[in-house]
Formats: sequence, structure tokens, C-alpha cells
Amino acid sequence: MTPLVFLAVVVAGGLGAAARFVLDVVVRRRTGDRFPWGILVVNLTGAFALGLVTPLVVDEAWRWIVGTGFLGGYTTFSAVAVTTALLAEEGRTRAATTYAVASFAGSVLAAALGLALGHAL
Repeated sequence: MTPLVFLAVVVAGGLGAAARFVLDVVVRRRTGDRFPWGILVVNLTGAFALGLVTPLVVDEAWRWIVGTGFLGGYTTFSAVAVTTALLAEEGRTRAATTYAVASFAGSVLAAALGLALGHAL
């Protein structure tokens, strides 16, 4: 990886994190804070996008920039873990379980759909 590609990955990661923040806020304003829809939407769309670009982006530098940089900054597994733990801590076991399953299974399904579409294109 060249220094320029490294810098591009860093910048793309920051842009991905900013995009995550904006989408999370927009979704939470529409749905409220009772269930963590914002981060769920972010992670599902990010998994789909990574699945989509994986077969489409053939240049290694661009795979680093888009996949590791932007989409790595955009998605967040740690937020899923903490949010699930907080829901459980609040005694909202059903919401915690639903969120954890929807996050994991939904992300795998979204990634598979993205991969299928990417291969089809």
C-alpha cells in the first residue's frame, strides 16, 4: 500500500464515519430512540454495499479505500455489541435479542444479496 492509498483510506474512513452519524441521526429522528433502528440500518446497508463492491472493484487500492476505508468507517460492530448489552441491562431482553439477531443475520443476508448482485453485474 502506497502512502497515498493509506491517506485515501484514512480520509474515506472519516467520510464513512460521518455518513454513519448522519444516517443514524436521520433514522432516529424518524423512529425515536426506543429501538436502535439507526445503527441497524447503517450496518445492513453497509453489509450490502460491501457485498456489492467486493466483486465489482477489481483494483486493490480502490478495494482498500472503499471497503476498509469508507465502509469500515461507516459500519460498526462495537455499537451493535454495546447497544445489545445496554438493552439487556435495561431489562429489555426481547429487544436485545431481536436487535442482536437482526443485526447479525440481517447483515449476513444483506452481504449475500450484495455479493449476488455484484456478481450479476
